[in-house]
Amino acid sequence: MGTLLPKLGDLLTKEYKLQKGVRGEIMFLNAEMESMQAALLKVSEAPIDQPPDNQVRLWAKAVRDLSYDLEDSIDRYMVRVDTHEPHSFMGYVHRSLNLLTKGKIQHKIGIDIKGIKSRIKEISERRDRYKIDNIGSKPIGPTVDSLRLSALYDNAVDLIGIEEKSEVLVQMLKDGDELSEKQLKMVSIAGFGGLGKTTLANVVYQKLKPQFDCCAFVSVSLTPNMKKIFENLLNQLDKKNMNIVKDNWDQEQLIRELREFLKNKRYLIIIDDMWDKTVWKIIKHALIENEYGSRVLATTRNLDIAKEAGHVYQLESLSIVESRKLFNQRIFGSEEESIPIKLAQIATSILKKCGGIPLAIITIASLLASKEGNANAYEYWSMVYRSMGSGLQNSLDDLKNMMRILSVSYYDLPQHLKTCLLYLSLYPEDYQIKTTTLVWKWVGEGFVKKEHGKNLYKVGEDYLDELINRSLLQPAYSDSNKTVTSCRVHDMVRDLITSLSNEENFLTRLGDQQIVSVPSKFRRLSLQTSNKEVIQLPTESLSHVRSLTVANSAFSLLPTISGFLVLRALDFSGCREVDDDHLKDICNLFHLRYLCLHETSVKKIPREIGNLRFLEVLDMSDTELKEELPSTFVRLTQLVLLDMPKGIICAVPRLIPSLSSLSFLRIAVETLGEEDLQVLGSMPSLSDLDIWVNDPTKGRDRRLIIDNGYPFRCLTKLSIGGRTDGMELLFTQGAMQQLRTLELCFSVRDIMRQDGDLGLENLSSLEYVCVRTTSQDQAEHNAVSSAIQKSLNMNPNKPTLEVKETLSEILLCVKRALHSLGEQPCPLIKTALVGAYEAICELSHQMKYDLPTL
Repeated sequence: MGTLLPKLGDLLTKEYKLQKGVRGEIMFLNAEMESMQAALLKVSEAPIDQPPDNQVRLWAKAVRDLSYDLEDSIDRYMVRVDTHEPHSFMGYVHRSLNLLTKGKIQHKIGIDIKGIKSRIKEISERRDRYKIDNIGSKPIGPTVDSLRLSALYDNAVDLIGIEEKSEVLVQMLKDGDELSEKQLKMVSIAGFGGLGKTTLANVVYQKLKPQFDCCAFVSVSLTPNMKKIFENLLNQLDKKNMNIVKDNWDQEQLIRELREFLKNKRYLIIIDDMWDKTVWKIIKHALIENEYGSRVLATTRNLDIAKEAGHVYQLESLSIVESRKLFNQRIFGSEEESIPIKLAQIATSILKKCGGIPLAIITIASLLASKEGNANAYEYWSMVYRSMGSGLQNSLDDLKNMMRILSVSYYDLPQHLKTCLLYLSLYPEDYQIKTTTLVWKWVGEGFVKKEHGKNLYKVGEDYLDELINRSLLQPAYSDSNKTVTSCRVHDMVRDLITSLSNEENFLTRLGDQQIVSVPSKFRRLSLQTSNKEVIQLPTESLSHVRSLTVANSAFSLLPTISGFLVLRALDFSGCREVDDDHLKDICNLFHLRYLCLHETSVKKIPREIGNLRFLEVLDMSDTELKEELPSTFVRLTQLVLLDMPKGIICAVPRLIPSLSSLSFLRIAVETLGEEDLQVLGSMPSLSDLDIWVNDPTKGRDRRLIIDNGYPFRCLTKLSIGGRTDGMELLFTQGAMQQLRTLELCFSVRDIMRQDGDLGLENLSSLEYVCVRTTSQDQAEHNAVSSAIQKSLNMNPNKPTLEVKETLSEILLCVKRALHSLGEQPCPLIKTALVGAYEAICELSHQMKYDLPTL
């Protein structure tokens, strides 16, 4: 509903001349939807131990459906009314006809709004009738805290590898010289829910307790009562005077008492399950620095909080070997016991689904142990495996409890991050997600909100970092700058968000076993199979689809594209059947914000592209365009990203400065000259430019000089390179004054022809330079590094330099992929190799290598 309310506000502005009476209806809708949004937010923030009952769920679903339908109606109206025709005779004719049609459009929205108003009244009456706002959540069993502790304290000594991990932590707490040993030291354990952080902290606690004057172990939890936490600390630390805490003591008094008691003590305190930086800062006020060698150990799922709480110990998931040992130990009583042959395959599938999470392995193994040796064991094990993917509603009780523990991380998210995380249910199991693509999809879907001083992509990157820091996304691959370039979703998280997504009708993925029932209205749709038996799309439901993702294998089953009347995001990545004719049809989807035609057979962008006035992202990477951009491209004034680096066009399109919102541009041109630089430099919003020059010397002097005559007012990152020898570049005083990152992809010969003098000392904001070369000669590599570093030493900012030999990078990618296999099961081999292949393709594309097909 976050995008609906601003649109209702826009409708009330003067530029939309609504029919008499409709304006009042809009004001009514706005007030009602604001009220419902507040109620929905209350429902979404219900504690995981106390989920809303079925009546509340049904009401919330009705509100979501209503908001979708209302936004669709408003968008249809805005698209038709916002049409601005060119200043020509035909434009005059079109505008005259529009005067006739706009009356019909306004009449239509009036009818739509009356129907929606009727639905709102019915939903509001139901809200009052069932007292939705006052419904108390019903306890459904033990709390998450009790489930977590009972699951993980039980037989802690049996957890595989816990002894070794506890010794590492003990050493981290002890390490230091004589002086530092006397200082207060803090260490934190960070990791995903269910990895055993609490158990590990308790083992360390039991080992170290005898060495301290006083000790305490307190759990903070998601909704902490600070007064009770400090009371608990004081009672555990001062056991001789356990009853000294007075009821009238407030938080400040308790902190004073704690500091007074601890000032002459060597203390050990475990702060378990931290969720909030602010809470941690409050607790720190009580932890006095007294030079007695006190120690504090904290646990958290959030990496940012872990860093605040001291030296970080990142707890990793179990390897497949460790997982199997724990699994066997729980079922057979011995980690050496082998699984019966008839159960081996299903056991492997179960362990893969558990993904090395001890809580999941222990829970599942405990269920299976009851049927071990039974004649129907295989059927039972298969049923348990199927139940693992059925979410919170349809699982066995023990699995429900486990999922409730894991889902606390989801319910702790702010609403915008919940939306972004649910969107990840789009991807198949074990899929490596390219982070740049993911962030742009979030932008195109409207999930990313504007923040002052940041572009939308940067805000989206912050969202991504937050999900990684909260251990809900796992980094799969990082570049040399430690920037995460691809990520994946843990199987257990994927099952959870798929269940929640299905429940809210947020996204439907057809082509696997995840969907239990097909909704009557699709809102976001992903087609992943060519099996006609699996994909049966009722035509009438397509008119409500806002987002469509289609795998290459499923494209042939797709109905006519014209049926998707309110489509905002379309991803045809890898669909080779998509051609120029399909793109013409796509250009009639007037609501599109995001369009991905990566690796399709499109050769030409048609004039009709000008119809897509709301388009923000156009991704045509690895699609070989053969013709220049049409003149109608200038109408895409809301375009933020244009990515078309493979189809080489003659020169920088002269119309590009008209794209006032364009911030990110990836393009390949035949040649690059001063006029091209003037065009690029005049772009008002360009912040990230990636340009490849096919023939650097064609039709111009060898050296390209960039000076202060080319404004580049917003450019912070430039990537530039050329296919053949002859690319020389020189930055003069005052050039590109906002540029912070520079990536160069040249031959060693070109760089050394200039003695490494690229004028980098003249880039006043430069922070980082990366040079990619094709040379495998170490002497040449060193010469390039030395020459460029000499130039950078004259830059007041002292930018960081990296010189990379591209072929070595390719080999390193393969080596990393092979190393990542370890003793993983066979299904992961494909994932690792695909990741390596994608990295190789990206690098080879940057250097324009022709690699053999793998």
